[in-house]
Amino acid sequence: MLNLEVCQRARLSRDARFDGKFFTAVKTTKIYCRSICPATTPREENVRYFVSAIQSAAAGYRPCLRCRPDSAPGSPAWNGVSTTLERAIRLINEGSLQDSSLKQLCERLGVSDRYLRQLFNKHLGVSPKTYALYQQCLFAKQLLHQTKLPITQVAFASGFNSVRRFNDYFQSQLNLSPSQVRKSRAVTTEALQLQLYYRPPYDWQHLQNFLSKRAIPGLEYCNENSYARTFQWLDTSGYFRVEHIAAKNRFLLTIELNDISHLKAIVSNIRRILDLDVDTQMVEQDLQAYIALRPGLRLPGIWSMFEAGIRAILGQQISVTAAGNLLAILVATLGQAAGERYLFPTPQSILNSKLEFLKIPASRKQTLRSLAQHYLSHNKPDNPQPWLELKGIGAWTVDYARLRGLSHPDIYLAGDLGVKKAVTKTGNNFKPELASPWRSYLTLQLWSQL
Repeated sequence: MLNLEVCQRARLSRDARFDGKFFTAVKTTKIYCRSICPATTPREENVRYFVSAIQSAAAGYRPCLRCRPDSAPGSPAWNGVSTTLERAIRLINEGSLQDSSLKQLCERLGVSDRYLRQLFNKHLGVSPKTYALYQQCLFAKQLLHQTKLPITQVAFASGFNSVRRFNDYFQSQLNLSPSQVRKSRAVTTEALQLQLYYRPPYDWQHLQNFLSKRAIPGLEYCNENSYARTFQWLDTSGYFRVEHIAAKNRFLLTIELNDISHLKAIVSNIRRILDLDVDTQMVEQDLQAYIALRPGLRLPGIWSMFEAGIRAILGQQISVTAAGNLLAILVATLGQAAGERYLFPTPQSILNSKLEFLKIPASRKQTLRSLAQHYLSHNKPDNPQPWLELKGIGAWTVDYARLRGLSHPDIYLAGDLGVKKAVTKTGNNFKPELASPWRSYLTLQLWSQL
């Protein structure tokens, strides 16, 4: 439920901490805006407030061409409501309804399509398919504003199979035509660049330090203001670089791809790696009773669950530096060359190798190959729970992979040496279970105190 008084104050002050947490619809213009919109402030009697962009659209309002609601950080309106709903939204944002049916999505979630429809209608006011289509249209609008991609490529990059279908849905969902949006753009570069916004506070210094200590040469690059890496997404490979622009509460994303058909899912994954959509105010309000906080900490993601699992296995019981050295050798030896860079090794390349170049016990080499085999032989390899059946993988490895590979918000690494050291400083009454559903952020706060 929205607090109308809070929404009014945030709207009048253009408070960036509320960006994406609600949207303001203006009755006289039939336009909805972000809380930070620079346009002339409408009178209170002429506005309505909505918790999401899609609810604004369902009420008959179109997105503002000035503040561009498509660029707002993700709305947290459904956070904590339902694990199933959160998983469904994440999978839809990754393109699951572009590549498969609603029935297949429900089978993956382990629920009936009727139940999933009820969840969406109750908490978002629309069906799963309508939600997916609207997100595709908003992403297309972002591409039209911020890039010079031809409209045909924008259609395919946002998940539509034809330009005609794209034009029809775009017009019906946003009450705008693609050409109207393209006329209003202000593009200054030929490169494929997008603006990725977040709500402050955002402790980039901490995230940058965390990522730079673990960056793999040839795969990743991290300096004071930016992070970059190569990646593989299904049959698409590429490279991205994000530059932090603190004064604007955003990152500038520059991306290179050999195929733009999965661009929306790739950008969503980059947002997850940088943890751009979390409501830090909510998290820190819940955690402040248990620990002295460093404001603005974000979960540092890893590109995929497979990579997270390999990193976790090689990081067992050794230092961050030692694990980094092993990973650098693995990538340089088995990673596919991409110019002067490397892609992370595939499960097939690890399974086919004896890994003799790694100076680790034979049992750990076998664990690496077992995880690779698991990925090649299972339909749902990203579910880490079955990993526990593999020799050499325990609870810490699975939890670390879930924390960084899925960015799961409620993972407490009780067995982590760093966490244990930090807990000793908090006193004997420390009860991490009380910090649920934000125990991943509790883990991160504990690490930051070392």
